[in-house]
Amino acid sequence: MTTHFLGDTKVLLGRSLRHIGRSPDTIITTVVMPIAFMLLFVYVFGGAIQTGSDRYVNYLLPGILIITIASGISYTAYRLFLDTKGGIFERFQSMPIARSSVLWAHVLTSLVANLISLVVVVLVALLMGFRSGAGALAWLAVAAILILFTLALTWIAVIPGLTAKSVDGASAFSYPLIFLPFISSAFVPTDTMPGPLRAFAEHQPVTSIVNAIRDLFSRQPVSTDLWVALAWCVGILVVAYTFATITYRRRIA
Repeated sequence: MTTHFLGDTKVLLGRSLRHIGRSPDTIITTVVMPIAFMLLFVYVFGGAIQTGSDRYVNYLLPGILIITIASGISYTAYRLFLDTKGGIFERFQSMPIARSSVLWAHVLTSLVANLISLVVVVLVALLMGFRSGAGALAWLAVAAILILFTLALTWIAVIPGLTAKSVDGASAFSYPLIFLPFISSAFVPTDTMPGPLRAFAEHQPVTSIVNAIRDLFSRQPVSTDLWVALAWCVGILVVAYTFATITYRRRIA
């Protein structure tokens, strides 16, 4: 059964990746907004923002990576919506394939596409002066956090992709996720915010994830932010996966 699932997922993953290969504008569109934000904040606002970092781009990059992921997962919902409306799911059900492989193929496609987008954003940040003395283990830890966060948001994206009534509805859910980093420590320290806003910013998942990545990049000792970030990522992933699979079963029932 496991071999059957893995083989079917591999075939369907290849199908989805070929679609992205034929339309590279998907990845281009995904990275344009995060890069535009990075250029805007570094070269326009960066001189007026006091973060205690020698380079504002070093402080800013973790939040931009989060925005990149939030921007990219909207395409997962979009592709799923097209498949549901195009009758692809019905065709797959008539074939001897593992049903769960259909969802996993979309999720893994999202992971691959988002990893490519993240690499592009990091390369642009390097051109803008981003520097990190982090070692290989720290970079691997950053990659693990970003992968977990991507998987968590992608499984959230599966739900509107299966239930939306229109293309706009399928992708609109990502807008709050894109703007959530603005109410966090991604762009400015939270201690500069007014009381209620600061309380929200310090206790939402993006702040702990951004702080953990920032500490890893700057070779700071591992703090509780890392474990809080991992707890948020795993918690969101488990809840989103559960609701997404329930929604999928109802959709194909």
